[in-house]
Amino acid sequence: MRAEHQGIPVTPEEQAVAATESVAAGAGAIHLHVRAADGSESLAATDVAGALTAIRAAVPGIPIGVSTGAWIIRDSDARLRAVTGWTLLPDFASVNFHEAGSKPLAELLRTRGVGVEAGLSNARGAELFVDSGLAGRCLRVMFEPQEGDADAALRALAQLEARLDGAGIKLPRLLHGTGPTVWPLVDEAIARGYDTRVGFEDTLTLPDGTTAPTNAALVAAARRRIEAHGAR
Repeated sequence: MRAEHQGIPVTPEEQAVAATESVAAGAGAIHLHVRAADGSESLAATDVAGALTAIRAAVPGIPIGVSTGAWIIRDSDARLRAVTGWTLLPDFASVNFHEAGSKPLAELLRTRGVGVEAGLSNARGAELFVDSGLAGRCLRVMFEPQEGDADAALRALAQLEARLDGAGIKLPRLLHGTGPTVWPLVDEAIARGYDTRVGFEDTLTLPDGTTAPTNAALVAAARRRIEAHGAR
C-alpha cells in the first residue's frame, strides 16, 4: 500500500496504468491484488469488477489474475460467498493450497470458468494439492517458497518438485521468490524453463539493490535477464 512504497498502485486507475507499463516492459499476464476504496485488499464483487474493467480497457487481450489469499477474508465460508458473488470474472485466480478452504475455493472458481493457479509454498500445500484431485483441472502450479535465503528456497523448491513429479503432475510451472530470494529465483525459473513473475508484491528493489520506481521497472529487469540467458 502507499505507506510501504509511494509507487504501489491501489486504485483501479493506478492499477490500469501499472498494467499498461508492465505489458509494455514485457509482461505477458497481470497478477493483482484488488483493493477497496480505503486501500485494503478486497474480494468484494464491486471492487473486483472495477479493477478488471479498468485493466482490461488498458491492456485488452492480456490475461488478468487476482489473489484470493486467506488474509483478505479470514473466514473460508465468507471467502467462498464473496467469490460466488463476483459479477465480472478474472481469467485466473491464485489459490494457496496450504490455506483453509483451498479445495472448495478452487472447485468454485473452476465451475465459474476461472483458471486456477495453484500456489504451493510448503510441503503441506503440495500434499493437499496432490490429494485434492484437482491437478488435471488447474491452469498451472505456482511455486512460491517463503524461505528467506536462496539456498533454503531452492531446497524447498526441490521438495515441492519431487512431490509433484512423484504424483505424475505435469502442469505448467511458475516460480517466484519474495524479498531477498526474488532475483535468484527469477534466474532459477529462467534456467528451468519455468514462467516467473515479479512486482511490488514480492520486492521493492531492482537486482542492484536500488529502489524500483515502478512495477514496470521490475518487469523490464526480469526481461533483460531472460534475454541474457537466451543469448548464452
